[in-house]
Amino acid sequence: MEVRIQKYLSDCGVLSRRKAEEEIKAGHVLVNGQSAMIGQKINPHNDAVQYRGQLVEKTGKKLYLMLNKPRGYVSTLSDEKNRKCITDLLTDVEERVYPIGRLDLDSEGLLLLTNDGELANRLMHPSQGVEKCYHVKIKEPVTPEQLIKLNERMVIDGYTIRPCKVRPLNNDPTKLYFILREGRNRQIRKMCDQVGVQVARLTRVSIGAIQLGGLRSGTWVKLSKEQVDYLKSI
Repeated sequence: MEVRIQKYLSDCGVLSRRKAEEEIKAGHVLVNGQSAMIGQKINPHNDAVQYRGQLVEKTGKKLYLMLNKPRGYVSTLSDEKNRKCITDLLTDVEERVYPIGRLDLDSEGLLLLTNDGELANRLMHPSQGVEKCYHVKIKEPVTPEQLIKLNERMVIDGYTIRPCKVRPLNNDPTKLYFILREGRNRQIRKMCDQVGVQVARLTRVSIGAIQLGGLRSGTWVKLSKEQVDYLKSI
């Protein structure tokens, strides 16, 4: 059965479809020794696919992990600036996995990873609207006016985001609890910048019903069957 090369790379847990397109354009993917083309169809049983010199083969084992990403790590598998990557924290993972979504360099907390490309692509699609919750430490107490603005529709990078739910955490005006349904690039930081709120620390604590809990920073665990079933049901 033939599949598009991007989907095959995604299903194998090597790259997301979007990243696969970038790597194909850069000439890093070969099919039977020839440079691959975006949209090219391959037969996994007959065609040899290589990524950066390594043969790509689909395994039957699916992994679903939760990582507590520390600050100072990028949510990518490699980095051209030689910054610390989340792969540095996953050296004992038996299969190659990639993140479902991102946390920026200075943010920390819950990050889901998998080699299930179909699930990852579905969860990352903006239409899913899965709630993501964050604890945000700020440098000065939030004012009532700032809090009102944070709960209203805002324009970020020319795009009108869905209204978020923002409130003080434990009635502390220097700690905010954000609930997002989109999670655009650096959204919370850009929202705070617009209303004059300075972020000191940003931690993602949950994605839907998946809670970070007491997982130690820099460590990971496999999701339970119940948690995996929940993600597949979203």
